[in-house]
Amino acid sequence: MIAGLAGLGWRVEHRALDASFPVPTQAALRQTEAVLASIPDAALAVVDGLAFGALPELAQAQGERLRLVALVHHPLAEETGLAPERAAALRQSETRALAQARLVLVTSGFTARLLAAYGVSAGRIRVVEPGTDPAPAALGSPDGQPRLLSVGALVPRKGHDVLLRALAEVADLPWGLDCVGATDRDPAWSGTLPRLRDDLGLRERVRFCGVLAPRALDRRYAQADLFVLASRFEGYGMVFAEALARGVPILAARSGAVPETVPPGAGALVRPDDPAALAAALRGLLTDAGRRRRLAAGSRAAGLRLPTWPQVAAAFAAACEEVRRG
Repeated sequence: MIAGLAGLGWRVEHRALDASFPVPTQAALRQTEAVLASIPDAALAVVDGLAFGALPELAQAQGERLRLVALVHHPLAEETGLAPERAAALRQSETRALAQARLVLVTSGFTARLLAAYGVSAGRIRVVEPGTDPAPAALGSPDGQPRLLSVGALVPRKGHDVLLRALAEVADLPWGLDCVGATDRDPAWSGTLPRLRDDLGLRERVRFCGVLAPRALDRRYAQADLFVLASRFEGYGMVFAEALARGVPILAARSGAVPETVPPGAGALVRPDDPAALAAALRGLLTDAGRRRRLAAGSRAAGLRLPTWPQVAAAFAAACEEVRRG
């Protein structure tokens, strides 16, 4: 996005914040205060939602001086596994912070509607879906055995536990799964997944690959016959868009913005948090190559309609220009 804005003539400075957000340390808050204080008066400052929602006091202190824009992927309180009191505290914090934003950019219409509960009026929201790089159509497995691909950080929200339990129910069928994604976001949780895999007898069928370099990930997409991710919530789902761009059929949970990201004819959606429903859908897709081919064609057609990064940069710039002129 920074490169796209620069290509449109914008001067963009990236100011990195501490990695502890959205649960900032005191040192992170002091660093963020210094970063915001160093920005000139009346400058437009776009702050990622992972940090913005945790900064109500700083947003209030700087809201008059700076033109603050919040970029919200999904509300912090919607993260899976939060204790009720923690979710309530995050909801209150983000509501207070968003009240100081001149504009709120979101990645989906679903998230835009969700923010009504946070006191953000529709007039202060602009939807700018992420861009997707063009990619060649996937060729599928080179050896005839269906290859499944799942891409997403190993955190509770992504539902890898649901996926593993569903795969155990179709262990009589031929398939192999590569799980690609960061393991350091929630080490305690991610550490349970290989043990669950082994307990379910899937050690030889499921590989946890960690984070892959772009070319290595491209190879996984190119050889995938089915993309599967059982997310309990998504504010958009960029990995689904990446699968669509390559024409890989998708199996996912009907949660959050997923039904808006994955159109009918490009994949199959099942109830969230339901291993049995996911297993039934898996069995149907693994045993019906013709259906997979039809969904692959639908996925590819949908992928070709996705916005490119230059198009998204233009939409992002147009939204920011509203604030700059205001």
